Amino acid sequence: MKAGIVGLPNVGKSTLFNALTRSRKAEAANYPFCTIDPNVGVVTVPDERAYVLQKIAKTNVVIPAVIEFVDIAGLVAGASKGEGLGNQFLANIREVDAIVQVVRCFEDPDVVHTMGSVDPVRDIEVITTELVLADLEAVTKRIEKTQKKAKSGDKEAIAEMALLEKLSPHLNAGKTANTLVATPEEQALMKLFQLLTAKPVLFACNVAESDLAKAEEVPFVQQVAKYVQTHHDAAYVPISARIEAELIDLSPEEAKEFLKDLGVSDSGVSNLIKASYELLGLQTYFTAGEKEVRAWTIHKGWKAPQAAGVIHTDFEKGFIKAEVVSYADLSRLGSVAAAREAGKYRLEGKDYVFQDGDVALFRFNN
Repeated sequence: MKAGIVGLPNVGKSTLFNALTRSRKAEAANYPFCTIDPNVGVVTVPDERAYVLQKIAKTNVVIPAVIEFVDIAGLVAGASKGEGLGNQFLANIREVDAIVQVVRCFEDPDVVHTMGSVDPVRDIEVITTELVLADLEAVTKRIEKTQKKAKSGDKEAIAEMALLEKLSPHLNAGKTANTLVATPEEQALMKLFQLLTAKPVLFACNVAESDLAKAEEVPFVQQVAKYVQTHHDAAYVPISARIEAELIDLSPEEAKEFLKDLGVSDSGVSNLIKASYELLGLQTYFTAGEKEVRAWTIHKGWKAPQAAGVIHTDFEKGFIKAEVVSYADLSRLGSVAAAREAGKYRLEGKDYVFQDGDVALFRFNN
């Protein structure tokens, strides 16, 4: 699963990408389009639970969950018509599962803003407009293609046309596809259209170093909070890409001390990673033994055989039962033996829906 980092040029996307991936893969410079080809980085999902389980399992090895972030070229007004790197930008964004839109919420005369001033709501609207226009074009083309089939009585085409005819005026009004009131069947059908604005979105408010400790009080952040709640039904996370850039070369202990001096316990990036994981509809279960503690990534709502399948396809094919204990119970009781005694260690069958934090052992036929 991939989350794409998007935004106008010079809002701190590449700096943030480098911070997320603890690397210097993305060139970060004070001019538009310093990112042309997208950079891809695998990012560890912060989760203290794995280290509590490590002590219980008495192992030296912890393998955390990961997600991919993609740093995509900066977008400008007119991208839907090919302006700037528009066509490339739109093609790259189609490849990701969710969007993290970086919004500049800091003033700095030394960092050029391509639109001449800092206005986060305007910036969000510029990007949203370009994505909506690209989707509107795609929907219009699809209507032309589907009309004939629908007229011939094709049931699938009729259902598709009904949804397209709802989508077209919605997009025309400047609204995103993910805010359309749709039935579960329509939502499933919409996925086939691969619309850019149907993707879940999270807003990263990039604040100045000096503002991070009181980010919620920054007027720019407050503007974003109000706007995205009413227009996108989306979440936002304040971060400071510049602080993160300074943390890249520090040890964890030095980083903690540095943040403490700034009056914060976290730069916001770990919250951003967790929020992106959530945005992608993902959750974690664990396996824990003497060999290793490992976090496994699954989609919310997956049943036991599907969860087993992420370890190995044979586990899903030959699934018999899952031995399951919740992280909350295991961490409180301190051992599998104590969890068994307390009746918290359960045998679950094929219909069991895995919960975030479950600790599992699978029984299967070879």
